[in-house]
Amino acid sequence: MTDTPTTPTPPTTPTTPTRVALVTGASRGIGRAIAQRLAADGRHVVLVARSRGPLDELKAEIEQSGGAATALAVDVGDRAALAAAIDAVAKDLGRLDILVNNAGITRDGLILRMTDQQWDEVIAVNLTSAFAACRAAARPMMKHRFGRIVNIASTSGVVGNAGQANYAAAKAGLIGLTRTLARELGSKGVTANVVAPGFVETDMTSGLPEEVGQTVLKAMSVPRLGTPQDIAAAVAYATSDEAGFLTGQVICVDGGLTMC
Repeated sequence: MTDTPTTPTPPTTPTTPTRVALVTGASRGIGRAIAQRLAADGRHVVLVARSRGPLDELKAEIEQSGGAATALAVDVGDRAALAAAIDAVAKDLGRLDILVNNAGITRDGLILRMTDQQWDEVIAVNLTSAFAACRAAARPMMKHRFGRIVNIASTSGVVGNAGQANYAAAKAGLIGLTRTLARELGSKGVTANVVAPGFVETDMTSGLPEEVGQTVLKAMSVPRLGTPQDIAAAVAYATSDEAGFLTGQVICVDGGLTMC
């Protein structure tokens, strides 16, 4: 009796787990585009902003497109609430792989007219909230020995900008924070990078005088305003599994305005 040959079972290939990404300031503009792009790339995206309504709308849109999302209404200016939300996400979803600190505000004015309140508000939302989020996210990332942190800065934080002492200082602070994180966390499989947009078509730039816009366009190698999707594309790579050797970098997405 001849044994019937059997086809060997191919070895199973471990599947990459669904990455969980948390994006602050996700309700509009650049943050919304980042969330949409990460969801399209197969991430479970946790949407964070102060107002629940726009987040629920974005969550529904992502789910209708076949993606996965969670909406969390959190004031990022409240450090304790933000840290608690991040801890809850890591516990409820079992992991937190990607953090994108995008939330930001402006309170522009020349330094001689800038009030303490204008300074404090911008520093709290644009810099201190990122510190609190990174500190909370580092723990679950280190536990799983994988993490991608991207802080959304600005070319104002690289070269400065008249009338934005508070905003430029906060964004420059993000660069220093990010590079320190890169040094502290790299051996644990966690990378940290900055994406610094230039002039992008958002609510923040819609009120620019036309002459200012024309001056900026003339100084750019790519003579157009950026789009939120341009920024989202850079974030998508910096948060990908393939970007494990990219850390401590400032990626200026500005059409060649600064060449930073």
